[in-house]
Amino acid sequence: MVTVKDIYEFIDGIAPFSVQESYDNSGLIVGSSAKEVKRILLALDITKSVAKEAVEKGYDIVISHHPVIFNGLKKLDPENPAVILATNGISALCMHTNFDIAKGGMNDILCEKLGLIPSQSLAEENGVTIGYVCDCDEIMPCEIAKKVKSALGNTVVRYVDTQKAIKRIAVCSGSGGSLLGFAMSKNADAFITGDVKHDVFIDAYNNDVCLVDAGHYYTENIFFDLISAKLGEAFAEIEIAVAESNADVLAYEI
Repeated sequence: MVTVKDIYEFIDGIAPFSVQESYDNSGLIVGSSAKEVKRILLALDITKSVAKEAVEKGYDIVISHHPVIFNGLKKLDPENPAVILATNGISALCMHTNFDIAKGGMNDILCEKLGLIPSQSLAEENGVTIGYVCDCDEIMPCEIAKKVKSALGNTVVRYVDTQKAIKRIAVCSGSGGSLLGFAMSKNADAFITGDVKHDVFIDAYNNDVCLVDAGHYYTENIFFDLISAKLGEAFAEIEIAVAESNADVLAYEI
């Protein structure tokens, strides 16, 4: 019998929960470690749609990247995703910043998707490396934007068009705008990340850096193949699926 504890320990071997950032809430967030697992549902975010799908389709555990509980709950709303799961005896295991920084984790997958080969780390915080810097053949900003959109399936990509050839690209999945200074210190001509604020775009423009905002969802909705394969190898008897309701919650008018 495979239990939630077995799944937890396996994930911990890939991306140790002990290295997560102090503000994070990765790990087993909902459910008992003793629960038997026969069916696993994967999602980037455990939205209420994903939680209800897990209930309706009889999954035992949902494994997500973003924590289903990030800040403390002050009430138990029956429509809250964590409450939906708990009420129906479904566990939630979340692998967030521990997977972002893991070897072979989110940023490695992102580089692979973009056809980039890391040459050094982008930054180091609390003794942990974050993101990568990659050397590349010369490419123009508009071509980078098109490449990102095609590789990640973006609806839209925002970027600073420096109109100069790029030879060095920094990469950080998720929300990495605060790391622009590190990208510049590593002489990156371009920086690909998500959730970029207006003032960071201005800083990039003033420093002639092609800053590409590929969106938080699209730079991280890329981990399913790796996790499915690794879990499938370790637990061949378990059914594993990506949630049909796993989707970008934003709509775009183009």
